Amino acid sequence: MVEKIQTTLRNSKTARWTALLIVSFTMMWGYFLNDAMSPLMDMLGEKPFSWTSTEFGFFNSAYGWLNVILLMLFFGGLILDRMGVRFTGTLAAGLMVVGCAIKYYAIQSISPDAGTIFGVRTQIMVASCGFAIFAMGSEITGITISKIIVKWFGQTKQLALAMGIQVAIARLGTAFAMAFSPMIVERFSMSSPLLVSLIMLTIGFLSFMVYCVMDKKLDKETAKPHTTPEEDDEEKFKLKDVGLVFSSKGFWLIALLCVLFYSAVFPFLKFAASLMVNKYGVGKEFAGIVPALLPFGNMLMTPFFGWFYDKKGKGATLMIIGSLLLVIVHLLFAMPYLNYVWFAIFIVILLGVAFSLVPSAMWPSVAKIIPVKQLGTAFALIFWVQNIGLAGVPLLIGWVLSKWCVRGTDLQGATTYDYTLPMLIFALFGILAIVVAFLLKREDKRKGYGLEVPSVVAKTEVIESEIRER
Repeated sequence: MVEKIQTTLRNSKTARWTALLIVSFTMMWGYFLNDAMSPLMDMLGEKPFSWTSTEFGFFNSAYGWLNVILLMLFFGGLILDRMGVRFTGTLAAGLMVVGCAIKYYAIQSISPDAGTIFGVRTQIMVASCGFAIFAMGSEITGITISKIIVKWFGQTKQLALAMGIQVAIARLGTAFAMAFSPMIVERFSMSSPLLVSLIMLTIGFLSFMVYCVMDKKLDKETAKPHTTPEEDDEEKFKLKDVGLVFSSKGFWLIALLCVLFYSAVFPFLKFAASLMVNKYGVGKEFAGIVPALLPFGNMLMTPFFGWFYDKKGKGATLMIIGSLLLVIVHLLFAMPYLNYVWFAIFIVILLGVAFSLVPSAMWPSVAKIIPVKQLGTAFALIFWVQNIGLAGVPLLIGWVLSKWCVRGTDLQGATTYDYTLPMLIFALFGILAIVVAFLLKREDKRKGYGLEVPSVVAKTEVIESEIRER
């Protein structure tokens, strides 16, 4: 058996990191489409589109329609644990392409004045439906890639580093979208960033097919030729395993921390370009450049903090510090003075540090709390809880802006806003995240998950804890 382990594909550093880069490339373009419209709120507010902040919030809330309301993300996790990463990843990557195509069609071909569907303008409704389909594929792709990384790196001392690098590469897609989408629109049309997304998502889908070849070879190499039916049945995912995930307090604290933290980051990015225009006086064409510094900086720091977690531990502590920085960032954005671009750049860089600290520690921590065969379901449930925030918070912020924050209109007829109240709302999410992070640290001390110790030590402690519980 020792010789078998030594000769598997994932023991090749080249193969292991190649697999990571391939799936990260697929996810990167999913992130690009996710934020391709984020820096365009003020441009969409101009004629002929004339989107209001409420309509913009409604459109972004579509991200959670299928994932949250219809539980498609939860079912995606069950499919992942039952059918494996190749089937699930191929299906999910295909859904991203389909959703992008619908979204592109809505913006390119449907007139802003083409009637309504259920009281919502047809263009916005169709674009939202496309975004919802894309989001279902994107989130299932995300949990699939998380399980892929555990599959290839779970037996090494580089799991957190690998997850950090994957997140960093994915954030590059967000950076490109935030920085370049307004410029593309200025030079071409409102639908052009979506066309770029459609082309690159198709290439990403094809690249995942290349990964599937590697994964199939790995499965053949790691197959156990002399197992009994009882042993095979023991290793397979069972529906009752969902109950084991539900019963873990550590899991629910991670899920709650995830939704609170990400609700103060991703929805913020949807409105960040508009914040730059309305508070800091940045031109609309360049308004996404300052928020784009966040994912660019995130690329450098997330792998570092992942490496630190692998080597030194302190996962729960990293999450506490990151949540604290998140509160400071949004309170600084809410300040009525210092409305200078250089100050906005400083705050975004600080947010980048926070956004590196928490994910680099949070996602590897799930693998310490939940057994591998239940990871697909666990990641799916966390992403499902997260999607509640990703769907509800943009809708909330869009409504708050329209209700209490309107200042007037600019020369192009777009509405202008005061962002003080939305920033205070985001700060509140950060405060709640700090509380949950402290509770998680306390639970780690009680259960011995190993969140505060290096990865190689944690693995031994978790095994010993499971033996004690049995």
